[in-house]
Amino acid sequence: MRLESLSMAQPTAVTSGHEVTKPAGIRTAIVPAAGLGTRFLPTTKSVPKELLPVVDTPGIEHVATEAAEAGLDKLVLVVSPGKDAVAQYFRPQPELEEELRSRGKAALVEKITRAPGLLSSVQTAIQEKALGLGHAIGCAEANLDADEQAVAVLLPDDLVLPRGVLGRMIDTRARYGGTVLCAFDIPREEISPYGVFDVEDTDDPDVKKVNGMVEKPSAEEAPSTFAAAGRYLLDVAIFDAIRRTEPGRGGEIQITDAIALLISEGHPVHVVVHRGGRHDLGNPGGFLRAAVDFALQDPEYGPELREWLRVRVEE
Repeated sequence: MRLESLSMAQPTAVTSGHEVTKPAGIRTAIVPAAGLGTRFLPTTKSVPKELLPVVDTPGIEHVATEAAEAGLDKLVLVVSPGKDAVAQYFRPQPELEEELRSRGKAALVEKITRAPGLLSSVQTAIQEKALGLGHAIGCAEANLDADEQAVAVLLPDDLVLPRGVLGRMIDTRARYGGTVLCAFDIPREEISPYGVFDVEDTDDPDVKKVNGMVEKPSAEEAPSTFAAAGRYLLDVAIFDAIRRTEPGRGGEIQITDAIALLISEGHPVHVVVHRGGRHDLGNPGGFLRAAVDFALQDPEYGPELREWLRVRVEE
């Protein structure tokens, strides 16, 4: 269900001063953001988890930047009823901009105009009830244009670093077709909390053909060490598969079950193995690690924080 569209006039995606090539037939990133953020209560009684700042930039902007850098120009936020503050973050605020300009705060003007300038359109779709990730993605089907051939899904709890894996996934789909997912190579002794891919090699060591997937296997039973991350590039055939997927535990429709249905019907699925890092913003511990990591890289905060941490750890 389409609730609102925040349209910004922007004919081409531009990031860091460079024009980005738009992939044919792929222009939308779906971001599931309907959760209650219970692990961050009481803060999330009034502030959506997706707007909590990693230093001074909320996680949702990091995800939107990733989409823009891959050449996408439309963001669809899947939210619960009444959770519209996330979309409002992408709306321009000319009064605030003018006030900051009048005070000579050019750097702050640049910061607050960054998110509204990332994408041509930010829309919302409503998930009335939490019925699984597959269901959430299905709620955004009406927001896609008729000529779109695939859609990206970016989970806002996952910061995949360095950015760029989505572009590699788009390139992989151009070569192999079908659906492309992101994977991390996890030590086998740490694999059990993850969804793990059953794969076979291709001629690219960082691209694997997917034959199946096992949720949270033991280390001994895991079919590989390649674990699912929060990035998906889904052929639009996924929406029909979601409609045909039976609900599982708790009545939820899982995207892994819909992808497994497509695999069983001969739909090509590949993973791109990302040789970088990841921060989990879905829990306070992971969020704090991300904040420290980003702050240490910040030229304003990093040097002082590094010294403070060194002394604090020694104490």
